[in-house]
Amino acid sequence: MPQNARQLFSQNVRKARIAKGLSQEELAELAGLHRNYVGGVERGERNISVDNMEKIARALATTIPGLLQETEATGKPWKRGIAWD
Repeated sequence: MPQNARQLFSQNVRKARIAKGLSQEELAELAGLHRNYVGGVERGERNISVDNMEKIARALATTIPGLLQETEATGKPWKRGIAWD
């Protein structure tokens, strides 16, 4: 269970990226960010700006609030009450 918003965002970005079948490099390209930066975000090492959160959320076809929501028992992040497959 994430302990803070950064960890929660990081975990949900990784889960959403994997669910969409994207590599970190592909996500970075879609978001207009560097692959190393995306990796740092996913590891919770980056104190990410709201602007970059928005870039990542858009690249994953979701929203910032969607990437900050707690997960259900199965570990799937929730988006507007519907679990991502």
